[in-house]
Amino acid sequence: MATEESWHPVEDGKKLYTKTWRTAGPAKARLVFIHGFSDHCNTYNTFFPTLASKGIEVYTFDQRGWGRSVQKPSEKGNTGPTTRVLEDITSFIKTVIPSPIPLFLMGHSMGGGEVLCYAALGPADIRKHIRGFLLEAPFVDFSPASKPSPIVVFAGRLVGKLLPNVQKVNKLDVKLVSRDAAVQKQMEEDTLCHDTGTLEGLSGLLDRTGDLASGKIQIGDAAGEGGVTRIWIGHGNKDGITNFHAAKKFFDELSAKDKEFKTYEGHFHRLHDEPGTEKQEFMDDVANWILTRSVEPVQVEASKPKL
Repeated sequence: MATEESWHPVEDGKKLYTKTWRTAGPAKARLVFIHGFSDHCNTYNTFFPTLASKGIEVYTFDQRGWGRSVQKPSEKGNTGPTTRVLEDITSFIKTVIPSPIPLFLMGHSMGGGEVLCYAALGPADIRKHIRGFLLEAPFVDFSPASKPSPIVVFAGRLVGKLLPNVQKVNKLDVKLVSRDAAVQKQMEEDTLCHDTGTLEGLSGLLDRTGDLASGKIQIGDAAGEGGVTRIWIGHGNKDGITNFHAAKKFFDELSAKDKEFKTYEGHFHRLHDEPGTEKQEFMDDVANWILTRSVEPVQVEASKPKL
């Protein structure tokens, strides 16, 4: 297995830090991964190397406002609105398509919410390349343990319309992130996990979450490659950051025929970073879901009769 680091220039001139985990032999699938809030692509420890060891190449990047894509303090959390977030994802996916092997899109937490939005709202000419969508503890709603008060949300949105680039620190409780003390320490000490968002970026996150939780954003049964929606969601039922029950409700209401929801009993927010061997079950589940759908025949959209 080898890793590669690079910089991806987006259309507006912004450069995003990227990293790729390549397989030792011929790859069986490609995975584009979108990280979460106050996170970056180098915090995923054994997850990406494990996928690569199983034949899955991982392509990921530090989102605008996060990780090494931040070049100066004023850029911290400056993600832009949801349109900009989705455009950055599109720009990055374009670097790996057309893919000679099946391509999958996955997101964790905030990134999971973004991937759900992308499955519903992303450009059809890009989504047709995506074999399946995977979500790890997607941000469909806040867990009660982390939910801000309605007053705080209202005030933040109001001020955000006037001063979109004002930064606000929203400290994640590392004790809710994982039960592994070493992971808690890692997240606490990592200066790239800066817990800072702009009011515009935070408002966009809240809007996406609200639209997902309310059902305003819906994913049909033709979101991906071959006119088929394939979707997998994994969520710990003791997650104190994102809402397990909201994610399950969203899943239950999906019209997709190929869908799977996996409950991880007693697990917290970073399923790939739970203690000891418990994370291995999650990583194996992700790899097996991808590899199973990498060998299945692709269903092709029925041709429309010519008028």
